[in-house]
Amino acid sequence: MIYTVTFNPALDYVVWMDTLRPGEINRTQNEAIQYGGKGINVSTVLTALGVDNVALGFLAGFTGRALEEGLRSQGIRSDFIWLPEGLTRINVKVKGGKETEINGRGPTVDAAALRALQDKLDRLEAGDILVISGSVPAALSHDVYEQILARLEDRGIQFVVDTTRDLLCSALPYHPFLIKPNNLELGEIFGKTPTTDTEIRHCAAQLQEKGARNVLVSMAGDGSLLLDERGGCYRLGVPKGTVRNSVGAGDSMVAGFLAGWLEKGDYAYAQRLGAAAGSATAFSDGLATREAVMTLLNAF
Repeated sequence: MIYTVTFNPALDYVVWMDTLRPGEINRTQNEAIQYGGKGINVSTVLTALGVDNVALGFLAGFTGRALEEGLRSQGIRSDFIWLPEGLTRINVKVKGGKETEINGRGPTVDAAALRALQDKLDRLEAGDILVISGSVPAALSHDVYEQILARLEDRGIQFVVDTTRDLLCSALPYHPFLIKPNNLELGEIFGKTPTTDTEIRHCAAQLQEKGARNVLVSMAGDGSLLLDERGGCYRLGVPKGTVRNSVGAGDSMVAGFLAGWLEKGDYAYAQRLGAAAGSATAFSDGLATREAVMTLLNAF
């Protein structure tokens, strides 16, 4: 079973308009509610691809109830922890010439709620996959990723970690099955953004040396590069299409990679399916559908 953890889920209120004019009344052309958070995005695309999974995390208030019901309506399984105070955040995504985002802060996750999450994670069994992604709320300790991984170490659980900087680096000693930095995030870690394939491969290799088993580097319109634990290096471009959305493309790539690896146990195929899923999200107004992913898979 795959479990995803989202520390700070959100209702994403997405609006489309010709141009955003600050200081004026703006009228939308279209609008939608989407259920956001990096782990939730992974769960959504996994479900679309027919891969069973459970979304974990923290919810609060009437916005949290709307998010839980929305996921249920899409067939996405969840087992959230309910916080006694606050509201699950609302993020505003404005598509008006350029993409503009206003992200809410979210509720406070206290020590009791974190213990409740740890209790749920203690039920995972050997062979399960745990996906931890995104930032950590300010109220939690900065080493919360490390606490979770240390608690579950040596239990045969496969870890997938998709975050940045110190959070990512602190996870490496626990030998995560997969990490998925982008090239800009590599720059944050190594102090210089790699631009060539050789530089990107060198940075990815250093992350492997520090403990990561498979390193999948996404590079937006320049494609992706994978170093796998068997010594393989794979470079993919992107299929042709018009980018309409940048939200959730990386999470979709993670979901596609896992779905591909579970299907065939082949890392090259997993990268292809991951790239197809990421592109399918980028080319749509929401997250990837199975039909869109399978169409793009044939483009590689």
